[in-house]
Amino acid sequence: MKVAVLGSGIVGQTLATAFLKEGYEVTLSSRTISKPEMIDWKIKNPTGNIAIFSDAALWGELIVLAVKGDKAAAVLELAGVPNFSGKIVIDATNPIDDSRPPVNGVLNFFTSLEISLMEHLQALALDAFFVKAFNTVGSSLMYKPSLSAVPTMFIAGNDDAAKQTVTGILSAFGWETADMGKIEATRIIEPLCILWCIPGFLNNQWHHAFKLLKN
Repeated sequence: MKVAVLGSGIVGQTLATAFLKEGYEVTLSSRTISKPEMIDWKIKNPTGNIAIFSDAALWGELIVLAVKGDKAAAVLELAGVPNFSGKIVIDATNPIDDSRPPVNGVLNFFTSLEISLMEHLQALALDAFFVKAFNTVGSSLMYKPSLSAVPTMFIAGNDDAAKQTVTGILSAFGWETADMGKIEATRIIEPLCILWCIPGFLNNQWHHAFKLLKN
């Protein structure tokens, strides 16, 4: 499967490298391929490709959206909404409001509990199969996390087949998956990012993940 990763920041680079390690064809993309981080990633990962957003989205069979939340809608437009049609989109974004600093370690969002960022993005690309994943943990733990137990990734989306595909990816990446249902569940999954970040902001503790315990 050809995987197009939209976003050249640390999350995008981490996930792009992880997919390469799992044997996928991978293209890391940004607005321009001349960005230093793009060139550096290509040097470190010679079997990977780099491209601009639109070329990557057209090429990819599965798309990973790994950009800042306030840029996500614009990136969809730059990548070409028709290029998402019929494709699984792993949405790793969070609606963090960078204009307001955290208060006692608590991030601010620009969304509400009535509609999530992923719901907004799904409305822009109606023919894509969005699945929320990778938004509740730091980049250092996204692939083969070394923790005291296998951590849980909460996912949600409207297409069951797409979620099955993402579940398989998560298993290969070292995660167990908890399917929280349809897209409305992302109204709660996205704010888990806020909770995950509190120990980091307050105590500089970032090496942790969520675990769902069941009988």
